Amino acid sequence: MANLRSLIINQRTLIIILLLAAFLRLYKLDNYPAFNADEAAIGYNAYSLLETGKDEHGNPWPIHFQSFNDYKPGLYVYLVMPFVKIIGLNEWSVRFPNALLGIASVYLIYLLVREMVNGQWLMVKKKSIINDQSLAIEDLDSKQSYLLTTNHQLLAIIASFLLAISPWHLHFSRGGWEVNTATFFIMLGVYFFLKYISKKRFLFIVSCLLFLVLSMYSYHSARIISPLLFFGLLTLFWKEINLKIKQLMILGLIGFLFSAPLIVDLTKSDIVSRAAGVGLFADTGPIERTNEQRMEHAGVVSRIFHNKATNYGLTFLKNWGEHYHGLFLFVSGDEIQRNRVPETGQMYLFEIITVILGLCVLFSRIIQNSKFIILILYWLLIAPIPASMTFQSPHSLRAQNMVIPLTIISAIGLAYLTRIIHTSKPFFRFAFYILLTTVIVWSFSRYLHMYYVHMSKEYPYSSQYGVKELINYIEDGGRTFKNIVVTNKYDQPYILFLFYTKYPPQLFQKEHILTPRDKYGFSTVDQYSNFIFKSIDWDSDKLLYPDSLIIGSNEEIPDETNITKKIYGSNGYLYFKVVVN
Repeated sequence: MANLRSLIINQRTLIIILLLAAFLRLYKLDNYPAFNADEAAIGYNAYSLLETGKDEHGNPWPIHFQSFNDYKPGLYVYLVMPFVKIIGLNEWSVRFPNALLGIASVYLIYLLVREMVNGQWLMVKKKSIINDQSLAIEDLDSKQSYLLTTNHQLLAIIASFLLAISPWHLHFSRGGWEVNTATFFIMLGVYFFLKYISKKRFLFIVSCLLFLVLSMYSYHSARIISPLLFFGLLTLFWKEINLKIKQLMILGLIGFLFSAPLIVDLTKSDIVSRAAGVGLFADTGPIERTNEQRMEHAGVVSRIFHNKATNYGLTFLKNWGEHYHGLFLFVSGDEIQRNRVPETGQMYLFEIITVILGLCVLFSRIIQNSKFIILILYWLLIAPIPASMTFQSPHSLRAQNMVIPLTIISAIGLAYLTRIIHTSKPFFRFAFYILLTTVIVWSFSRYLHMYYVHMSKEYPYSSQYGVKELINYIEDGGRTFKNIVVTNKYDQPYILFLFYTKYPPQLFQKEHILTPRDKYGFSTVDQYSNFIFKSIDWDSDKLLYPDSLIIGSNEEIPDETNITKKIYGSNGYLYFKVVVN
């Protein structure tokens, strides 16, 4: 009876957590934060495929979408297509699929932790006592030997709750972020592998392989993480796998067939050059450092100790280590404004304690050769590798899958902390629980406040605020102009105009030209139809473009000009001045 009551309570709690996760990921999803150019590219390319069977540039059913010559991995575009077909080309159709996968990930981490725990683990020192009824600490032999055993459902629920409110996971669930989709498929792949270990059904390990391959079609970082995870799982659980030769051959054939199109596509020069453009070797700093060191002393010793391999290796290690830095994880987060919330780390401040406690529990148990603990630590170690191989570091977007092992570790620490509190005297127990609840609620509430109130004001250029309002104004005007000249000050304006006006892809494919790549490796479209996108020089443009609508930023259009309309974003910031020339 106690088991049934405990099960019902756990299931109800899980439902509440999933409802919370859904609310946090769906509330104001269509308008906050403002829709950005990358999201518009995903939506318009899905729309273009539905209308013409080609992407915006006329490429039929691509694996990588050329877009701004950044060659976006294509799976998420295909996931968006049915939503565009059903609910139309709008913000919901682009963001909703990712939000759904974010909600599903909260449930999936619950299943993943249950499968990992499987009713027996988490020892602090020497032996473990399994108690599937409740969270309990047992005093063994002496008061110096304490063991932590936990109801596997309770630990799984704590993990799902922490992921539901995670700043790292929430941020990339609310928008058309392909990385969140990749993380979901990686989790699903690991889950099915663990199901195979417990059930020994061949279908499970096939599912594992397929979902890991799907993650590689979703986002660039997964192309490193998924193979590392898969071969790590095979190595760690080799004795438990027991596959026959025929099954291994089938598994290898399936993996080859499903990954072959991606491998072939990755050999194309344009895709390779784009990857190289953001790679570690695009940073000339280590080369300059090598030359500087060799100038200080010459000879064989100089070449042995000061070379490109050494300095690029040190740069990689520095990048890798920065992802574990306390400032990045708990205080300030990513340096890129689009990837961060003001004064907020990737995790909450209170998780400094829970992560440290969780790591202590894991390292105390690792001597017992718990393979599931080794898996969590291995995942944590490899998670930042793709981000460390680029010149921007630490990078919360490219290292987003890191949130899964960190959340599990934090859940273990929180479970251990609550057990310590539970064993204290009633008065202190009550006070500690009130304090713990207050800290968690305050941290979570402050994050939401910084996200919804301050983020768009402190980072007014992190997304394309004001563009939708501008396009609505132009369309409501009803007047036809010879040209509509729009500033290109804000990121890739052409794709947002295509998206919001639902411009026919058949026409755009014929009439546009991509510009050469800029110094960052991106291209754009500076003209289609009667739209012209350029840097506004009012003194010359008012002469070049008669009978036109000229739209510039606040700095580009002088105040003394006869301004027809000022366009403000949803954050109250002035983005455009419109002049009828």
